[in-house]
Amino acid sequence: MDVRLRRAYEPAVAADGYRVLIDRLWPRGVSKQEAHLDEWARELAPSGELRRWFGHDPERFDEFRRRYSKELAAHEDKLRELRRRGRAGTVTLVYAARDSEHNDAVVLAELLRRGRRSR
Repeated sequence: MDVRLRRAYEPAVAADGYRVLIDRLWPRGVSKQEAHLDEWARELAPSGELRRWFGHDPERFDEFRRRYSKELAAHEDKLRELRRRGRAGTVTLVYAARDSEHNDAVVLAELLRRGRRSR
């Protein structure tokens, strides 16, 4: 399964395949034309409460991963659709966070690659 990650502030490339923005809020300063998105899947973003609790603190990332995976369990149909797309071609999860190692896209990509139901 080909699932990639790209910041919303990086230019889109043809190799990105199907581009999905997974943030609840639109990335500041990025136009819809620049984003080159195929879909905006707001429902896959972490809840506001979880996002505020996490605060992009790397020390909280493991617990964030656990809680966010649990939230994603409510969106199994959407996850199944993205897995199907990832088996057919490239899916790029687009996110706005500055930290490329500790964010929701990292967790979602791991979950999609595992191919199992979320916890």
